[in-house]
Amino acid sequence: MLGYIAVLWGITGIGLLLGSAIYRLSAIGWQTFDYNLEWYHWLALVACIIFMGFSEGYRGFQQAWSPRVAARILYLSQNVTLMRLLLAPLFCMGFFSIIRKRMIVTYSLTLGIIAMVLLVHQLAQPWRGIIDLGVVTGLIWGLSSLCLFTLQAFFGKSFEHSAEVP
Repeated sequence: MLGYIAVLWGITGIGLLLGSAIYRLSAIGWQTFDYNLEWYHWLALVACIIFMGFSEGYRGFQQAWSPRVAARILYLSQNVTLMRLLLAPLFCMGFFSIIRKRMIVTYSLTLGIIAMVLLVHQLAQPWRGIIDLGVVTGLIWGLSSLCLFTLQAFFGKSFEHSAEVP
């Protein structure tokens, strides 16, 4: 029973985190269309959406992060502890109880994302909105792939991804 509660809290917490980012960045992104966009703005918008969809959505989320998180969600369902239950979203995202190399990568990537958010926040519109729409594309792809991998982990015939637990 506790395993199912932990799984529900883990996937819900991650979904709320990503969903909140999608909601907030979408609002800023849509403000881009309040400006008179030149051809180079449109070119940058299309390039940013394609680049972020591929690099963040496909390469980052679908090929790496989402399968690992789904594997950790499945692992959590069978190996719940009080700490993992309370911090299920953080456990599933790999912030603790993970192999050392992956933990270093996770924390470094998180710090890098925070730095990029702070830098992009300094940009004026329409450039900020252009980048934010690209990020939203990647985040939507990521949230979708996480849901699909999680369903596959629990209901699929075989799920070969590692939870990378020490």
